[in-house]
Amino acid sequence: MPDTVEIRLAAWPADADTLASIRRRVFVEEQGVPAELEWDGRDPECAHVIALANRDPVGTGRLLPTGKIGRLAVLPSSRRHGVGSRMLRRLTEVARERGLREVYLHAQVSALPFYAAHGFVAEGPEFEEAGIAHRRMRL
Repeated sequence: MPDTVEIRLAAWPADADTLASIRRRVFVEEQGVPAELEWDGRDPECAHVIALANRDPVGTGRLLPTGKIGRLAVLPSSRRHGVGSRMLRRLTEVARERGLREVYLHAQVSALPFYAAHGFVAEGPEFEEAGIAHRRMRL
């Protein structure tokens, strides 16, 4: 478990290479998401967070202006230590600071319990995104 974890806002494009590296490792390499789907061109308009464990980047996530949270990724070595929870809380705080009354996301079905534990409620049927089963969730 990391000794110290810091969650901070990241700046795109200044932190783009670091954030992209984490997302590439988690989504493209580990989960098999096609690179052309991972890079949707929307990163410059998003608020991004980065998680640093002992000053090493281990996680990221983003918030679109629409209130959609996405690209929440934690490197395997830092999972199950609260890093994802802290990033999710920070992204919802950023949304509130920006005047958004609610946030939503497309949760991988395997992650539904994680998001539900943070107050997100599943809506609608399962759907496929990047070859992975998802459900829309709202907070």
